[in-house]
Amino acid sequence: MRTTTMALWRRDLLQRHTILLTLCVLTAIPTPAQTLTTLFSFNGANGSGPSPLAQGRDGNFYGTTNSGGSNNTCYIGCGTVFQITPAGVFTTLYNFDSSRSGGHYPSGALTLASNGDFYGVTEEGGPVRCGSSGCGTIFRVTSSGALATVHGFNDTDGSCPGATPIQAADGAFYGTTVCGGANKLGTVYRYAPDGTFTLLESFDSLNGSSPNGLIQASDGIFYGTTGQGGDGSDVGTIFRMEPGGNLITVYSFAPKRAYPSAVTQGSDGDFYGTTCGGTLNAGTVFKLTPAGAISTLHQFSGPDGACPAAALIQASDGNFYGTAVRGGSGDYGTIFEITPEGVLTTLHSFMLTDGQGPSALVQGTDGNFYGTTGLGGANNYGTVFQLSTGLQPPK
Repeated sequence: MRTTTMALWRRDLLQRHTILLTLCVLTAIPTPAQTLTTLFSFNGANGSGPSPLAQGRDGNFYGTTNSGGSNNTCYIGCGTVFQITPAGVFTTLYNFDSSRSGGHYPSGALTLASNGDFYGVTEEGGPVRCGSSGCGTIFRVTSSGALATVHGFNDTDGSCPGATPIQAADGAFYGTTVCGGANKLGTVYRYAPDGTFTLLESFDSLNGSSPNGLIQASDGIFYGTTGQGGDGSDVGTIFRMEPGGNLITVYSFAPKRAYPSAVTQGSDGDFYGTTCGGTLNAGTVFKLTPAGAISTLHQFSGPDGACPAAALIQASDGNFYGTAVRGGSGDYGTIFEITPEGVLTTLHSFMLTDGQGPSALVQGTDGNFYGTTGLGGANNYGTVFQLSTGLQPPK
């Protein structure tokens, strides 16, 4: 059974958690030096609602679409895996179907593994039923589109995985599920390339629920956020976890700063992230020290963006870059830059024809930023875009 969180994400493609923002449509003036190019517009038959991108060893970008594609065994299409070159040449590599053994409705970005393959998750499908559908899967796919399901969730070990597993220093993949586990509120798991699967933690609401993606910090510890739960406020947490388990809540959000996205560790050792909603309305960018001290770097107001629901990335210039799914000149979302000190610049405001509801960015080996929008474009099924800011390639 598809959860409310997952259904809203796919239906709206604007934010992961159940937040409604009412904003005035105001005018924001982007920095003129930025150039955004729409590389591709989806049309449904080749996918709909693309995920963030991952760059492969060949320099091309790879991603999934949460729905659409040529297989109509799912009501809205089962989703796809695609490849796109930096010049915009697009290829569909795989069409998911609703077969019992495999998965469908891929969710989250792909992760490039050390062997050159990609790993991802589907929020439904697989051999074990959770209500009317499967509990979700982990899959491996090559750059040529050969796909294999490597794990099917069974609800006890999690269900409805919403974030891509990351490959850690030990070579294993660590990830989260939005539902399932001992309390039906989500899990953290470890999957080894030899096929060994380990359930590490089950969320219990007090330590959070509906977790987002993980990162492995410079000290080897995993950090993550939950979109809900916490010590009474039920608006999310930041947690840390050792590779073998032992989850500890680092911070519980209060209603004014609510519903966090995944965090990113900066080169200074601090953690940076965003919140979407709460009494601060349009969302915030925050900084968290390893000691647990949190501060707000920027409060969004609408013209500069609203609901920054994706993780930030630190680019080659040392600044952070991110997206907001709403706000900007047309209320269709923005791309922004923010310094570690909190100086924010709006780089682009989407206007529907070039996309709506952007997801997380990736900086390519050419120094440009690449990303996707869940809606908008020529056919309103989402886009792939490139943003050139003149940055040097990452080292």
